[in-house]
Amino acid sequence: MLDFRKGEAFLAVIDSGSFDQAAAQLHLTPSAVSQRVSQLEMELGMTLVVRGKPCRATQDGQRLLQYLRRARLLSEEFQADTREQPLRLALAVNHDTLATWLLPGLADFLARERLLLDLALDDQDHTYQLLAEGRALAAISTAAEPMRGGVVEALGRMRYRLLAAPAFAQRWFPKGLEREAARRAPLLVFDRKDSLQARFLEQELGLPPGSVPCHYIPASEPFARAIALGIGYGMLPDQQVSTPLHDLAPGRWIDVPLYWHAWRVQSPALERLAAQVRALARASLLPLGD
Repeated sequence: MLDFRKGEAFLAVIDSGSFDQAAAQLHLTPSAVSQRVSQLEMELGMTLVVRGKPCRATQDGQRLLQYLRRARLLSEEFQADTREQPLRLALAVNHDTLATWLLPGLADFLARERLLLDLALDDQDHTYQLLAEGRALAAISTAAEPMRGGVVEALGRMRYRLLAAPAFAQRWFPKGLEREAARRAPLLVFDRKDSLQARFLEQELGLPPGSVPCHYIPASEPFARAIALGIGYGMLPDQQVSTPLHDLAPGRWIDVPLYWHAWRVQSPALERLAAQVRALARASLLPLGD
């Protein structure tokens, strides 16, 4: 059986990014934290931490993180039940999901269940990796395949359309979505991981990635606001359109499938959260089979 104190030291190093910060968190000296982690590595016969700035888990360390986070959740859930304390759940989710259908539908549930969320945000194509690295206990992702020891459930599809403010569309696309106009008009892109706009322009106009001028706005609500203000044009999910916008490609869109990922052995609280997320998805997303 793993030594609890050594496991907590390892978790603190990865979560904080350094032995010094882990020591402050655990009220220990840095040398004591280092000793516990080193002893754990010796007992398991594997290197768990890449000592750097910040410290990060090795591949073996990521597997151990997955186990330790699940074990900690079960322990904390028991304590929460007996002491009536709130329970914290780590969830990896994409920005647009959080900004549209997920967070509003969780408000009453979180209060009723007395749960605290610890959210890790990333592009929907990358949230799966946060779960694999042991940084979350569940994730909403575009990945359809479960990871080893995990389960996956289909949630539905978010439909994205290429939109612009009416005045922007009139200025840059008076004849509709054309290749040469798209090469000049400023495009809105979420961040460097965001390939949605590039996929659509390549699919519809044959424009290769990197061939159009871009604004980068890595926040979901400001991104939508920038389109409404006429700063640029970009892809928005139907759930996020709150002002009259011009559809630059009527009848054409990209559907992004979303899946719920968790471990096969879950805590009761995580199972209840999963059920709530599934219910919200049914009410907000398009079915995957349509």
